[in-house]
Amino acid sequence: MKVLVPVKRVIDYNVKVRVKPDQTGVDLANVKMSMNPFCEIAVEEAVRLKEKGVATEIVAVSIGPQQAQETIRTALAMGADRGILIQTDDDLEPLAVAKLLKAVVAEEAPELVLMGKQAIDGDNNATGQMMAALLGWPQATFASKVEIADGKATVTREIDGGLQTLEVALPAIVTADLRLNEPRYASLPNIMKAKKKPIDVKSTGDYGVDVAPRLKVLKVTEPPKRAGGIKVESAEQLVGKLKEAGVL
Repeated sequence: MKVLVPVKRVIDYNVKVRVKPDQTGVDLANVKMSMNPFCEIAVEEAVRLKEKGVATEIVAVSIGPQQAQETIRTALAMGADRGILIQTDDDLEPLAVAKLLKAVVAEEAPELVLMGKQAIDGDNNATGQMMAALLGWPQATFASKVEIADGKATVTREIDGGLQTLEVALPAIVTADLRLNEPRYASLPNIMKAKKKPIDVKSTGDYGVDVAPRLKVLKVTEPPKRAGGIKVESAEQLVGKLKEAGVL
């Protein structure tokens, strides 16, 4: 079984995001970039499926600038077999990404697309669902457990009321949630091996997909800074302050 794992290059989650002075976007100059944490979880789950003998090949695909090859190399060091980079310097919207991934699926014919539920930069949580709709495939989002057997995927997903278990026929789209697993650290030998694994570099034009933006960013601003708090001496004083604030 071939598994396709989309991975995204984002600002490292430990870095404080800065807005550009002209408020046109986020400042990426001299900022540490890394693989989106949810994509990393998806790669780990795909590698575990391969270790169980369920998956036979793992293909990591990324859409982004040339530097996104580093993100693919990370996936290769974790255990993916080969990579595909669709090179573009544009910040594509989820619909454009879903269309490109659909074209990759048409070429690669995977039985499972395993991807992060969302990226921590845009936080859209939309690409997996859009891709499933475009392909006409079943989807199981927010997966906290995945089991593959007899041409079906049994997925436990996290919902507001607890846990829900779905069974979907393959091929299918599964998006990974935070508690699906804990990604491994790539060992030095695997990092060295990853340098020899193939990465095919393509462009958006190779797939004949319309990636024109549908949205226009008017302004990007930082969230307002929180005001300082105060200490109270007693419960009665706390109640009084809450009444003043209109909470009670």
